[in-house]
Amino acid sequence: MNFFRLLQSPSSPKAAAHEISLEFASNTPPHELHENLPTPRVPAPGIPLEVVLTILEAAYFDDKHNPDVDLLRNCSLVCRAWSIHAQKLLFRRVYLYSQPAFDSFIEAVDRKSQRGRSLGDAVIQMRAILDHTQPRCLKQSSLATAVAHCPNLYALDLSQYGSIAPGKDVGSLAEQRTLPHAPSFDEGSLARLRAGPRISALHLSSWSESDQSLLQLLDVWPSLRSLSITGTPPVLSPGVTYEPFPCALQELRVNCQREPSKEFLSWLLHHSAEAKSLRVLDLERQPSPELLDYLVEKHGESLHSLAIPSFALHEHAHAAMRCRSLRELRTESSWFSPVVGRQMPDSIQHIVFGLDMETVLGPIINLVNTRDELQAVTVNIWRDGDHHPQLSSLTMACAYRGVDLRLIRDVRRMRLMVRGDPVVLKTYPRVQTLDSMQPTIRS
Repeated sequence: MNFFRLLQSPSSPKAAAHEISLEFASNTPPHELHENLPTPRVPAPGIPLEVVLTILEAAYFDDKHNPDVDLLRNCSLVCRAWSIHAQKLLFRRVYLYSQPAFDSFIEAVDRKSQRGRSLGDAVIQMRAILDHTQPRCLKQSSLATAVAHCPNLYALDLSQYGSIAPGKDVGSLAEQRTLPHAPSFDEGSLARLRAGPRISALHLSSWSESDQSLLQLLDVWPSLRSLSITGTPPVLSPGVTYEPFPCALQELRVNCQREPSKEFLSWLLHHSAEAKSLRVLDLERQPSPELLDYLVEKHGESLHSLAIPSFALHEHAHAAMRCRSLRELRTESSWFSPVVGRQMPDSIQHIVFGLDMETVLGPIINLVNTRDELQAVTVNIWRDGDHHPQLSSLTMACAYRGVDLRLIRDVRRMRLMVRGDPVVLKTYPRVQTLDSMQPTIRS
């Protein structure tokens, strides 16, 4: 039976009538009176739909900044009036990890039905896994079909793992998933992807030595504004002449096992440098001083947000100080360079750093007291950082200046919080919202 038929009520629910009478004199003891009174109920269909939608949207994210799937699933079962709206929220972010998951998804978003078109149109973000080591893994052609069924798709998060050569014996699952080869996309799948929605954000996590997948996908979507690369660093084939990547990226996030080459980054960011479009640069692994100097030289004038693990080295601190339009500076290290703190531009709106007992907080407190544009300070507490003798002074300075001080004790939660949605905004800190990637979901 189709899953979505189970979410429909067999008949239209009717609101029950309630009669209320008041008596101001009674011989009944108060405790018995309360026990005998029926509990007033407002039937679910009696709540204005606008109120229901507002509540569902407000409760969309859980404490870990993920969609609250259990809540939305339960709300979709309440009544017919709630069902389609809760389901559309559920389908904003979909996760395809296998061929059976794809089959269920395609059945749900079948564009031959009004409900299927509505659910397909609601998909804004898609996460997919192409793991060739697993039975019944998601096929490339299936991924292309799924994308084609989502005309409003904004962001694609794709993970890719290598395949096992015939007759080769491997041990652990971890060894299997880091094998040297993952097949490139076939021409049929690429053509289907090219004919589909023009996505704006791509995150590719590639764990194989195959270096063609990223280049193929970049050729498919010249509409990209946000790009995230994880795993094996992409390279340009030697002896091949490549036209510069046509996109003018606004955001680049890199977390590769090895540092990408300057040649690749120059090819990737050629038009971004010409258009001065790059606003966000997030390097999750500590870059070499030479690479950071190169990126700042080419893009420092336009950068609004810079993130690297540590500014402890003088070269890294100097590179940050050369970015005179920064609105956000992020580091996870508990060593925050005092020189960087003193040299932050007046445009700074958000500072992120780690805190332990050795962190020098004086420059941060001075930053709070002297930068009128500062909106928030996010602190990741390391070890005994919550006992820092100047933490109370930082708290008081933020309270006096109206700056939001956010103390976090989970670095993974902190990363999710500060990255926000893959949409470059004018103000920081970035956030996750229902409206950032699509103006409305109520149509």
